Amino acid sequence: MSRFQTLQPSSLSRDAFVKAFADIYEHSPWVAEKAYDLGTDASIDEIETLHQRMSDILLSADHASQLALINAHPDLAGKAAVQGELTEASTNEQAGAGIHQCTAEEFQRFTELNDAYKAKFKFPFIMAVKGSNRHQILAAFETRIHNPVDTEFKCALAEINKIALFRLLTL
Repeated sequence: MSRFQTLQPSSLSRDAFVKAFADIYEHSPWVAEKAYDLGTDASIDEIETLHQRMSDILLSADHASQLALINAHPDLAGKAAVQGELTEASTNEQAGAGIHQCTAEEFQRFTELNDAYKAKFKFPFIMAVKGSNRHQILAAFETRIHNPVDTEFKCALAEINKIALFRLLTL
């Protein structure tokens, strides 16, 4: 089990906890609020324990809340990235995958895939990009776009939970 390096969640007030964990799930502080409301014993000072709690909250949420959280995520190599409008975490994650180094052709392909994906699924393509490069991301995009909607919805939630773990590990 890994402990947080920069804070001790069990010692935080509700407001401080929500502030610290509000964007672990992109623009969705309700996950942190519910995690706090389940109790703040010492077990949540372990990253894996808090991550499991937050993951369970997402997976047990109603469909509308899950969809809203999925839709809170930016497109990979999308307009928000190009215009510098991503959260700090999203900016770092996309930069770490080399998305900012895309050629004009690669940006065009990302745009085409983002548009086609959203037209089919009605939500953005989600992938935990840490440890991947832009070529692997494009390959995953091109494979997953052929999945059924329910498969991709579940995949998006699983990827979001991976992203959350990566973000928790930085704290």
